[in-house]
Amino acid sequence: MKQIAVISGKGGTGKTSLVASLAALAVGRAVIADCDVDAPDLHLILRREIKERREFMGIKRAVIDPSKCTLCGSCEDHCRFGAVCGSTVDPLLCEGCGVCKLVCPAEAVSMVDRMSGYAYISQTRFGPMAHADLFPGEEASGKLVAMIREMARETAASSNLELVLIDGSPGIGCPVIASLAGVDLALVVTEPTISGEHDLERILSVTEHFQIKAVVYINKYDLNPDVSRRIEGLCGERSIEVAGKLPFDPVVVEAMVLGEPVVQLGGPAAEGIKELWRALEAYL
Repeated sequence: MKQIAVISGKGGTGKTSLVASLAALAVGRAVIADCDVDAPDLHLILRREIKERREFMGIKRAVIDPSKCTLCGSCEDHCRFGAVCGSTVDPLLCEGCGVCKLVCPAEAVSMVDRMSGYAYISQTRFGPMAHADLFPGEEASGKLVAMIREMARETAASSNLELVLIDGSPGIGCPVIASLAGVDLALVVTEPTISGEHDLERILSVTEHFQIKAVVYINKYDLNPDVSRRIEGLCGERSIEVAGKLPFDPVVVEAMVLGEPVVQLGGPAAEGIKELWRALEAYL
């Protein structure tokens, strides 16, 4: 089984639209994993039908036993997040650091599991998909991404499928690192803007640190050819291959409105994504 993580150093580069098209091209061969847990919207195009649901336990939260609490105020003084007031803890402010438990002389504080959302296995029109929904106010974490990826691998193994296609989170934080761990290839989607160039450097530093093979794909390259050339130069300096360049195409917006993958509507962007898919097969 091979695993491809589609990531981007910043949001809005077209990563999810690209993953939807790759899923359509890999139909019958892949399990899709939506690891963009802060904004899981891949199902809007793939049209999920939930088959299995599992509870996700996020970070532990502090709970104070009022029968043991002496109201000494030690936990309130040491809480950096202002979550403690008297003998009560605000679960929305608590970050689960455990300092209050450490400093409590009466041992009145305990750290308890808190359900933060659900992880799912769904069937879509392009194959099975692992994904999740967080409750409002809960934070995304590498723990949830790892859970989604494990469910995707289990599904791929049980269904005898050869590929796990991961839609990773934007940025360089914990969910991104969890999306990248152990993959065979990282496809980094960028755009020819100043912020796109800057954040590409950051995410490539992450892939290099974890020794993950990465290739770069430039979306809407023709809107700013100068920055596109600078990005190609940056990749050359780091010995990273540019897997392709996608031209600007209004069909992409039309596909998003219709809830369809770009490759099913045709046009320059669709042809470019098909070429990318052939290149990815060669890399793997």
